[in-house]
Amino acid sequence: MSSISDQLRFEPASLPPESEALRKEVREFLTSELKDYSVIQRSHSWEAYDADFSAKLGAKGWLGLTLPKEYGGQGRSAFDRYVVVEECLVAGAPTAFHWVADRQSGTLLTRYGSETQKKTIIPKITAGEACFAIGMSEPNSGSDLASLKTKAQRTNSGWLVNGTKIWTSNAHRADYMIALFRTDPDPNKKHAGLSQFLIDLKQAKGITPRTIENLAGGKNFNEVSFVDVELPEEALIGVEGEGWRQVTEELALERSGPERYLSCFFLLRKLLDELSGEENPAILSKIGTQIAWAITLRNMSISIAAQLHAGENPTLAASVVKDLGCQFEQALPGLAQELCLLEPTLEGHGNSYQQVLGNLIQIAPSFSLRGGTPEIMRGIIAKGMGIR
Repeated sequence: MSSISDQLRFEPASLPPESEALRKEVREFLTSELKDYSVIQRSHSWEAYDADFSAKLGAKGWLGLTLPKEYGGQGRSAFDRYVVVEECLVAGAPTAFHWVADRQSGTLLTRYGSETQKKTIIPKITAGEACFAIGMSEPNSGSDLASLKTKAQRTNSGWLVNGTKIWTSNAHRADYMIALFRTDPDPNKKHAGLSQFLIDLKQAKGITPRTIENLAGGKNFNEVSFVDVELPEEALIGVEGEGWRQVTEELALERSGPERYLSCFFLLRKLLDELSGEENPAILSKIGTQIAWAITLRNMSISIAAQLHAGENPTLAASVVKDLGCQFEQALPGLAQELCLLEPTLEGHGNSYQQVLGNLIQIAPSFSLRGGTPEIMRGIIAKGMGIR
């Protein structure tokens, strides 16, 4: 059994030269491709949806970088993928179409999927042709995921699914969903009774997504109902009852990447432009603190990338990055208002800084929902440290 120090560690790591060499090419590509995107589009970053852009990334060989070559991946390192993701986020590239598939679904299918699933789906992911949704949270099971109620019952031909998922990003336009269902109703098998399934959303009948509009008018989240949905036997991913283990590994991928502290980075860049030439020591000190915080989070995130590259599962450390990164991101709009007198505006009004600030003030509160709320993260950390 590993100790707390083994599970919660951030050993210094750096991106290898071959990964850094990729950065220049990616940056030049993004500069060209994003020149006509508005500042509002770029401030949405990994929540902005553009299937054509994702297909172009796929054509460059920059999706599925870590996936095996025999299934259409690139067979490259987690560090190479880190560079591509980091550059996309800093530039404000629209990555929502491929985001989930590239970040976690492809890896999950590589580890646990059948040969048919791998050969059929992974090439679509690497080509930027498949949009994935995550079916985890439920109306009464977001914080305590293992208490979910949506059932997948065995039938003569496969599985029958009934229940509801919620906060499912892009379910209304995704091609596939990987969903966690209860396959064993035994109350003593809270974790062991869960399994994951690959669902073709364009083919399955009885699935109804309902978009949930946020305060800014965005429609990325969905409530998804499953009514007598028939799935074939081969929709099961891996072994029945293995779902909790799979989800835990997915969450380590979801919670530790640069997206956990770079969602508001476009605002930070615009703020620095506005404060260019500033000499007030108090303002400079606060900006310096924010940049130091960003650098620290980046170092922690790269450390986890190194652990993932080594085949480890740094779930506890990833939860720390997610929690601290969320605090960093959500503090930025308030800090910007404190340091710069320009008021936030809506799209089409004011300068680019004001428009980006106005957009992120509206959407930043939702950042804590992604990948688990701060309360859940701190509970996981406390439990992992043996103090809960």
